[in-house]
Amino acid sequence: MSLPAAPGLEFSVRDIVAEPYSAAPQLTARLRIEDGSGEPVHAIVLRCQVRVEPQRRPYDQAEQDGLRGLFGERERWSDTLRPFLWMQCNTTVQGFTGTTEVDLALPCTYDFDVVGSRYLHALGEDGTVPISLLFSGTVFARGGGGGPGLGVRQVPWDREARYDLPVAVWRRLIAYHFPHSGWIRLDHDMLAALADFRERRGLISWDETVDTLLAGAGAETGVAVCAAAAPGDLDEVVR
Repeated sequence: MSLPAAPGLEFSVRDIVAEPYSAAPQLTARLRIEDGSGEPVHAIVLRCQVRVEPQRRPYDQAEQDGLRGLFGERERWSDTLRPFLWMQCNTTVQGFTGTTEVDLALPCTYDFDVVGSRYLHALGEDGTVPISLLFSGTVFARGGGGGPGLGVRQVPWDREARYDLPVAVWRRLIAYHFPHSGWIRLDHDMLAALADFRERRGLISWDETVDTLLAGAGAETGVAVCAAAAPGDLDEVVR
Protein backbone atom coordinates (compact mmCIF):
# COMPACT_ATOMS: atom_id res chain seq x y z
CA MET A 1 0.00 0.00 0.00
CA SER A 2 1.40 3.39 -0.98
CA LEU A 3 1.99 6.04 1.66
CA PRO A 4 -0.10 9.23 1.66
CA ALA A 5 1.55 12.42 0.42
CA ALA A 6 2.73 14.99 2.93
CA PRO A 7 0.48 18.05 2.61
CA GLY A 8 1.78 21.60 2.41
CA LEU A 9 5.46 20.95 1.68
CA GLU A 10 7.12 23.63 -0.46
CA PHE A 11 10.78 23.86 -1.54
CA SER A 12 12.85 26.79 -2.78
CA VAL A 13 16.56 27.37 -3.43
CA ARG A 14 18.06 30.28 -1.52
CA ASP A 15 21.55 30.04 -3.02
CA ILE A 16 24.08 27.66 -4.56
CA VAL A 17 27.78 28.11 -3.80
CA ALA A 18 31.03 26.40 -4.81
CA GLU A 19 32.84 24.57 -2.02
CA PRO A 20 36.57 25.41 -2.19
CA TYR A 21 37.85 22.82 0.30
CA SER A 22 35.85 19.69 -0.50
CA ALA A 23 37.75 16.52 -1.42
CA ALA A 24 35.97 16.37 -4.78
CA PRO A 25 34.11 19.07 -6.75
CA GLN A 26 30.93 19.99 -4.91
CA LEU A 27 28.31 22.68 -5.07
CA THR A 28 26.10 23.28 -2.04
CA ALA A 29 22.48 24.30 -2.40
CA ARG A 30 20.82 26.12 0.48
CA LEU A 31 17.22 24.88 0.53
CA ARG A 32 14.26 26.46 2.26
CA ILE A 33 11.54 23.99 3.22
CA GLU A 34 8.11 25.16 4.30
CA ASP A 35 5.55 22.83 5.85
CA GLY A 36 2.01 24.15 6.01
CA SER A 37 0.57 21.33 8.06
CA GLY A 38 1.28 23.06 11.39
CA GLU A 39 2.51 19.79 12.88
CA PRO A 40 6.11 19.19 14.04
CA VAL A 41 8.18 17.29 11.48
CA HIS A 42 10.50 14.75 13.09
CA ALA A 43 12.74 14.26 10.03
CA ILE A 44 12.72 14.07 6.23
CA VAL A 45 14.74 11.60 4.20
CA LEU A 46 15.04 13.76 1.10
CA ARG A 47 16.01 12.68 -2.39
CA CYS A 48 16.66 15.07 -5.25
CA GLN A 49 17.16 14.91 -9.00
CA VAL A 50 18.89 17.94 -10.50
CA ARG A 51 18.01 18.54 -14.13
CA VAL A 52 19.40 21.09 -16.57
CA GLU A 53 16.75 22.85 -18.67
CA PRO A 54 18.77 24.19 -21.63
CA GLN A 55 15.71 25.46 -23.49
CA ARG A 56 15.25 28.19 -20.84
CA ARG A 57 18.19 30.36 -21.95
CA PRO A 58 19.54 31.95 -25.17
CA TYR A 59 22.91 31.07 -26.73
CA ASP A 60 25.40 33.17 -28.63
CA GLN A 61 27.20 31.87 -31.72
CA ALA A 62 30.23 30.56 -29.83
CA GLU A 63 27.99 28.62 -27.44
CA GLN A 64 25.96 27.22 -30.34
CA ASP A 65 29.17 25.98 -31.94
CA GLY A 66 30.30 24.41 -28.66
CA LEU A 67 26.96 22.65 -28.17
CA ARG A 68 26.73 21.21 -31.68
CA GLY A 69 27.99 17.83 -30.47
CA LEU A 70 25.19 17.62 -27.88
CA PHE A 71 22.20 19.09 -29.69
CA GLY A 72 23.12 19.04 -33.37
CA GLU A 73 22.82 21.97 -35.76
CA ARG A 74 20.88 25.04 -34.61
CA GLU A 75 17.89 24.32 -36.86
CA ARG A 76 17.31 21.04 -34.98
CA TRP A 77 17.22 22.58 -31.51
CA SER A 78 13.43 22.80 -31.39
CA ASP A 79 13.53 18.98 -31.22
CA THR A 80 16.82 18.29 -29.42
CA LEU A 81 16.99 21.01 -26.76
CA ARG A 82 15.36 19.08 -23.94
CA PRO A 83 15.91 18.85 -20.15
CA PHE A 84 18.46 16.24 -19.05
CA LEU A 85 19.51 14.72 -15.74
CA TRP A 86 22.65 16.31 -14.27
CA MET A 87 22.94 14.50 -10.92
CA GLN A 88 21.10 12.74 -8.10
CA CYS A 89 21.70 13.49 -4.44
CA ASN A 90 20.08 13.12 -1.01
CA THR A 91 20.18 14.39 2.54
CA THR A 92 18.42 14.00 5.87
CA VAL A 93 16.52 17.02 7.18
CA GLN A 94 16.44 17.41 10.95
CA GLY A 95 13.20 18.06 12.83
CA PHE A 96 11.43 21.41 12.50
CA THR A 97 8.06 23.07 12.70
CA GLY A 98 6.86 25.39 9.98
CA THR A 99 10.04 26.39 8.14
CA THR A 100 13.67 25.30 8.03
CA GLU A 101 16.76 25.69 5.87
CA VAL A 102 19.17 22.88 5.03
CA ASP A 103 22.31 22.40 2.93
CA LEU A 104 22.12 19.91 0.08
CA ALA A 105 25.46 18.68 -1.31
CA LEU A 106 25.58 18.58 -5.12
CA PRO A 107 28.57 16.39 -6.11
CA CYS A 108 29.96 17.35 -9.53
CA THR A 109 32.33 15.89 -12.08
CA TYR A 110 34.47 17.38 -14.85
CA ASP A 111 34.40 14.12 -16.82
CA PHE A 112 33.70 15.06 -20.45
CA ASP A 113 31.82 11.79 -21.00
CA VAL A 114 29.10 13.27 -18.75
CA VAL A 115 26.57 15.38 -20.65
CA GLY A 116 26.35 17.99 -17.89
CA SER A 117 30.11 18.64 -17.96
CA ARG A 118 30.16 19.04 -21.73
CA TYR A 119 27.18 21.39 -21.63
CA LEU A 120 28.62 23.60 -18.89
CA HIS A 121 32.06 23.72 -20.52
CA ALA A 122 30.51 25.08 -23.73
CA LEU A 123 28.83 28.05 -22.02
CA GLY A 124 30.38 31.51 -22.03
CA GLU A 125 31.71 33.36 -19.02
CA ASP A 126 28.46 35.19 -18.32
CA GLY A 127 24.87 34.09 -17.93
CA THR A 128 23.24 31.31 -15.96
CA VAL A 129 22.50 27.61 -16.10
CA PRO A 130 18.75 26.97 -15.74
CA ILE A 131 18.28 24.02 -13.40
CA SER A 132 15.33 22.33 -11.75
CA LEU A 133 15.51 20.35 -8.50
CA LEU A 134 12.88 17.60 -8.31
CA PHE A 135 12.24 16.30 -4.80
CA SER A 136 10.98 13.02 -3.39
CA GLY A 137 11.45 11.13 -0.15
CA THR A 138 9.80 10.29 3.15
CA VAL A 139 8.50 12.58 5.90
CA PHE A 140 8.41 11.34 9.49
CA ALA A 141 5.99 13.31 11.67
CA ARG A 142 3.71 12.87 14.63
CA GLY A 143 0.82 10.52 13.94
CA GLY A 144 -2.56 11.82 12.91
CA GLY A 145 -4.87 13.27 15.56
CA GLY A 146 -1.97 14.42 17.74
CA GLY A 147 -1.27 10.91 19.01
CA PRO A 148 2.13 9.83 20.32
CA GLY A 149 2.91 7.57 17.37
CA LEU A 150 5.12 8.44 14.39
CA GLY A 151 3.37 8.97 11.06
CA VAL A 152 5.09 8.37 7.72
CA ARG A 153 4.22 10.26 4.54
CA GLN A 154 5.76 10.70 1.12
CA VAL A 155 7.10 13.96 -0.25
CA PRO A 156 4.62 14.74 -3.08
CA TRP A 157 6.03 13.70 -6.45
CA ASP A 158 5.41 17.15 -7.97
CA ARG A 159 7.59 19.11 -5.51
CA GLU A 160 10.32 21.01 -7.35
CA ALA A 161 12.28 24.25 -7.28
CA ARG A 162 13.85 26.15 -10.17
CA TYR A 163 17.09 28.09 -9.94
CA ASP A 164 19.33 29.97 -12.35
CA LEU A 165 22.87 28.94 -11.42
CA PRO A 166 25.44 31.56 -12.47
CA VAL A 167 27.99 30.10 -14.88
CA ALA A 168 30.64 31.93 -12.84
CA VAL A 169 29.86 29.70 -9.83
CA TRP A 170 30.48 26.57 -11.90
CA ARG A 171 33.71 27.99 -13.33
CA ARG A 172 34.88 28.94 -9.84
CA LEU A 173 34.27 25.38 -8.65
CA ILE A 174 36.27 23.87 -11.51
CA ALA A 175 39.08 26.39 -10.97
CA TYR A 176 39.30 25.31 -7.30
CA HIS A 177 39.83 21.65 -8.20
CA PHE A 178 41.28 21.66 -11.73
CA PRO A 179 43.12 24.95 -12.21
CA HIS A 180 43.87 25.49 -15.91
CA SER A 181 43.21 21.82 -16.65
CA GLY A 182 40.52 19.27 -17.44
CA TRP A 183 40.02 15.54 -17.89
CA ILE A 184 39.11 13.30 -20.81
CA ARG A 185 38.78 9.50 -20.83
CA LEU A 186 40.54 7.56 -23.58
CA ASP A 187 40.49 3.96 -24.73
CA HIS A 188 43.29 1.84 -23.23
CA ASP A 189 44.88 1.23 -26.64
CA MET A 190 44.81 4.96 -27.37
CA LEU A 191 46.55 5.69 -24.06
CA ALA A 192 49.19 3.08 -24.85
CA ALA A 193 49.73 4.66 -28.28
CA LEU A 194 50.09 8.14 -26.82
CA ALA A 195 52.47 6.94 -24.10
CA ASP A 196 54.61 5.12 -26.65
CA PHE A 197 54.71 8.21 -28.90
CA ARG A 198 55.62 10.44 -25.97
CA GLU A 199 58.48 8.24 -24.83
CA ARG A 200 60.01 7.81 -28.28
CA ARG A 201 59.79 11.54 -28.98
CA GLY A 202 61.19 12.47 -25.57
CA LEU A 203 58.26 14.77 -24.82
CA ILE A 204 58.01 15.98 -21.22
CA SER A 205 54.23 16.34 -20.77
CA TRP A 206 50.89 15.20 -22.16
CA ASP A 207 50.16 18.77 -23.27
CA GLU A 208 53.35 18.78 -25.34
CA THR A 209 52.45 15.37 -26.75
CA VAL A 210 49.03 16.50 -27.94
CA ASP A 211 50.44 19.83 -29.20
CA THR A 212 52.98 17.92 -31.30
CA LEU A 213 50.28 15.69 -32.79
CA LEU A 214 47.99 18.60 -33.56
CA ALA A 215 50.80 20.64 -35.07
CA GLY A 216 51.73 17.74 -37.35
CA ALA A 217 48.22 16.85 -38.45
CA GLY A 218 46.56 20.28 -38.31
CA ALA A 219 44.26 21.43 -35.53
CA GLU A 220 41.18 20.53 -37.56
CA THR A 221 42.13 16.88 -38.16
CA GLY A 222 44.66 15.99 -35.48
CA VAL A 223 42.20 14.51 -33.00
CA ALA A 224 40.47 12.35 -35.59
CA VAL A 225 43.78 11.04 -36.93
CA CYS A 226 45.06 10.41 -33.41
CA ALA A 227 41.94 8.44 -32.48
CA ALA A 228 42.28 6.19 -35.52
CA ALA A 229 45.99 5.52 -35.17
CA ALA A 230 47.51 2.29 -33.88
CA PRO A 231 50.31 2.43 -31.25
CA GLY A 232 53.03 2.29 -33.90
CA ASP A 233 51.38 4.74 -36.30
CA LEU A 234 51.34 8.05 -34.41
CA ASP A 235 54.75 9.05 -35.74
CA GLU A 236 53.19 9.09 -39.22
CA VAL A 237 50.84 11.85 -38.08
CA VAL A 238 53.63 14.37 -37.53
CA ARG A 239 55.93 13.48 -40.45
